[in-house]
Amino acid sequence: MRDARFSKKMRIKAVIFDLDGTITEPFFDFDAMRREIGFAPDAGPILELMEKMTPQQRAKAEEVLRKHEQRAVAESTLNPGAKETLEALREKGISIGILTRNKKENAFEVAKKHGLKFDGVVGREEGPVKPDAFGVQYLCRQFGVESGQAMVVGDYLYDLLCARAAGAIPVLLTTHEKAQDFAHQADFVIANITDLLKIIEQKRTV
Repeated sequence: MRDARFSKKMRIKAVIFDLDGTITEPFFDFDAMRREIGFAPDAGPILELMEKMTPQQRAKAEEVLRKHEQRAVAESTLNPGAKETLEALREKGISIGILTRNKKENAFEVAKKHGLKFDGVVGREEGPVKPDAFGVQYLCRQFGVESGQAMVVGDYLYDLLCARAAGAIPVLLTTHEKAQDFAHQADFVIANITDLLKIIEQKRTV
C-alpha cells in the first residue's frame, strides 16, 4: 500500500467495479467458452483472439459469447455484501461505476434483476477493453473526478492493470482462484466487498 497517495485532497469520490466475480459471484467458464469457439483452453483472452478472426469466425464467437452472457445474467447471484456496499457508497455521495468486458446491456440487466443502481457503465462497445485505461478514464470524466480519486475494484489482473494505467487505486477482491498470483498489483486486497467501506472510511479520516 502506498500511503502517500491517500491525502485529504485526494479523498475517494468514485468507485468503479468489475461485474462478474466482483458485483456478482463468479460464473463464466472461459476455458469452456474458448473450446466452444474453437480455441485451446489456454489460447488467451477471448476478446483479443476475436480481433484476429475472419468475419465468419467472429460471428460464431459473438454467438457463443451472447449465449453465455445471457445465461450469466439469468443465473446471476450477488456476491455477499455487494448490494449493501453499493447502497452505503451512494449514501456517502460516492459515484458508482461498472467497467466490464461484457456488453453494457448485460450490466443493466444485472442491475434490474437485483435492484441495483449504477451511475455509469462502460462495456466493450465503448472502446478499448481492460486492461486498457480507457474505461477508467471515461468514467472518471463522466463523474467529474480525477483518476486518483477513484478506486477500481475487481477480481482479476486486468482490473488492477487498468487502474494503474489510469492512475486510479487498484483494489483486489479475492474471489478468483488465482487471486494471489496478481495480488502484488493491488494497493488493497479484500476478501469481502464490504471491506471496501472500511478502507474508504479510514481515508476520510486521514
